[in-house]
Amino acid sequence: MNQDTIKGQWKQLGGKLKAQWGKLTDDDLKVAEGDSQYLSGKLQERYGIARDEAEKQIKQFEKTNNLH
Repeated sequence: MNQDTIKGQWKQLGGKLKAQWGKLTDDDLKVAEGDSQYLSGKLQERYGIARDEAEKQIKQFEKTNNLH
């Protein structure tokens, strides 16, 4: 993720992130604040998926929401 863009839009993206990944908590999103590595780790933890799958899903989210 483009860290500057994401941090600037983080609050607006929170709803979309929770819609995409409902197991993420508000605290997860607050701590992440645009940090894709942290978000990837939380996706792995919450969904029991591999790192490469979590990163793939994040990249798809970025593409879908024009964040690249």
